[in-house]
Amino acid sequence: MLLLINVLLTSWFYTAHGQGKPCNYPVIKHGRLYYSYRGYFPARVNQQFVYNCDHYFVPPSQRSWDHLTCTAEGWSPEEPCLRQCIFNYLENGHTPHPEEKYLQGETVRVRCYEGYSLQNDQNTMTCTESGWSPPPRCIRVKTCSKSNIRIENGFLSESTFMYPLNKQTEYKCKPGYVTADGKTSGLITCLQNGWSAQPVCIKSCDRPVFEKARVKSDGTWFRLNDRLDYECLDGYENRDGRTTGSIVCSQDGWSDKAACYERECSIPEMDPYLNAYPRKETYKVGDVLKFSCSQGRIMVGADSVQCYQFGWSPKLPTCKARKVKSCAPPPQLLNGKGKKLHKEEYAHNEVVEYACNPRFLMKGSHKIQCVDGEWTALPVCIEEKRTCGDIPDLDHADIKPSVPPYHHGDSVEFSCREAFTMIGPRFITCISGEWTQPPQCIATDELRKCKWSTLFPPEGKPARRIEYDHSTNKSYQCQGKSEHKHSICINGKWDPKVDCKEEAQIQPCPPPPQIPNARDMTTTVKYQDGEKISILCKENYLIQDAEEIVCKDGRWQSIPRCTVSQGKCGPPPPIDNGEITSLLQSVYPPGMIVEYRCQTYYELQGNRKVICQNGKWSQPPKCLEACLISEETMRKHHIQLRWKYDKKLYSKTEDTIEFMCQYGYRQLTPKHTFRTTCREGKVVYPQCG
Repeated sequence: MLLLINVLLTSWFYTAHGQGKPCNYPVIKHGRLYYSYRGYFPARVNQQFVYNCDHYFVPPSQRSWDHLTCTAEGWSPEEPCLRQCIFNYLENGHTPHPEEKYLQGETVRVRCYEGYSLQNDQNTMTCTESGWSPPPRCIRVKTCSKSNIRIENGFLSESTFMYPLNKQTEYKCKPGYVTADGKTSGLITCLQNGWSAQPVCIKSCDRPVFEKARVKSDGTWFRLNDRLDYECLDGYENRDGRTTGSIVCSQDGWSDKAACYERECSIPEMDPYLNAYPRKETYKVGDVLKFSCSQGRIMVGADSVQCYQFGWSPKLPTCKARKVKSCAPPPQLLNGKGKKLHKEEYAHNEVVEYACNPRFLMKGSHKIQCVDGEWTALPVCIEEKRTCGDIPDLDHADIKPSVPPYHHGDSVEFSCREAFTMIGPRFITCISGEWTQPPQCIATDELRKCKWSTLFPPEGKPARRIEYDHSTNKSYQCQGKSEHKHSICINGKWDPKVDCKEEAQIQPCPPPPQIPNARDMTTTVKYQDGEKISILCKENYLIQDAEEIVCKDGRWQSIPRCTVSQGKCGPPPPIDNGEITSLLQSVYPPGMIVEYRCQTYYELQGNRKVICQNGKWSQPPKCLEACLISEETMRKHHIQLRWKYDKKLYSKTEDTIEFMCQYGYRQLTPKHTFRTTCREGKVVYPQCG
């Protein structure tokens, strides 16, 4: 009872004098007070006592003794005695010199001998209350030796000889060699049973540099004995005089250089009365050779030929002394007709023009010529099965009624609405599955005026006005010239451009070539700049590159090739908002099928699978755009989705969407507009007010 009163009085004394809570007699783990002070407890705040620690333990100050202080929060230091670990020996490892001391909680990194490691494959020890963890002892571990692995044509890149368990190391291949996956280096790991794999370095060849040649393979490296086929660019050939070749990856690199050289045409054998110019030893591909007959003889055939990669074409003309024959009426054209056929006899060199019936496409020259009593080759009219899709949208315009599908040759007429003026042709035509360029409807009051240069006064008189309205037709005369030029103002631009520069005289092209393995196209008719001829290959041959040749700058360009049919295809055509599911290849064999898929929220329309046939892919599908239901538009129109549970804001094409007015609003648009359908990404919103 007396002791309890004494404790209560002591507590009151400290509290009353602001001393804080007193400290009871301390229990020091791994230590003790220096003297027996039991009569002094509880101790007041800031009162200190000397203490020391057991063997292997020291105060945080690492002195042999220190003070224990009573604080308002209790005794300080909170943990008076900490373990002191001495690092003076490491079994099977490198011992520090001199010895090092560490306090409880501190960590030291150690170095074991090759093939040894601390317990659990650690390389650090931590000083704990019970001593070092793990103990300072390096134990033998499972290792892999560099001598246990031999890499033919390769080497381990690290200098280490022994590798511990689970150690991963890099190996490298010698120059000219690669790993199985085509890289210059790889990784192997030391496992319980030895190295994870036997590294392989195989002979490789880097992708060669192609000179005037192309290759279908898109690989960047090639294995030993791999063969690489190439083809020369138009107008070039290899040293063997061929337009194709192949090289092989050998131990010494590529077997040959993948190079092609500019092809040349030599002077051909000619009729003795035929003069050719310009006269040269050799001619490059694209060069044109022109002819004339001497001694009053008459030329029969083309008066010019062109040098192609397959030689001179068309055939050289001859010179005749006798009178040339006239021709009977020209033959009829299947699925086509001749223009202005009204005579019984046609003179030598006279030309007749043909046109194909609607839905038929002309292949070959649309003109034939009477040559010494014989007509040159007729063109061919083939059915064009490709149809055109929807008529393109044209703002501020109306379309004259028409019914799909739209076949080759079909036309559609536009008309601009009131207060709008049409710029461009009013008709668009379906040509081989594509619509021609549509016109524009421009607000009449926004049509731009054309500025007229004072250097070109109209009709030789000084120009009073600087600008002219749309559709104004002006004539002008260039200095030193007697003829007049004309130009029309089309929405701010003169057509043709007002210009007095001397225009270089554009030469016509020779008669078109007879392309090897193409349908007969023998003709002697010249063509003007910009004219095109569509090429048709013989049966069992496929056209490569462009389907049309173009007359430009006096020579035929974009010459295609007719190759033997075999159904190899290039990569399948890309589709908007979709992709193929398999890895893309550069070449696909005949009969190969690939599958398409659409991106999220897009719906696939058509057959998702396409097949490679006759060098072409079947029709790919389309990915129809989903409709995004705009919350902002719904707020503006005072509408909401009819069904509360329907929270989706995306709808697929042909999905039905139902709306209703927001509370307090009534319908402004007809009732049927509140049930609408998603049409290829577009949705028509009803309105409430």
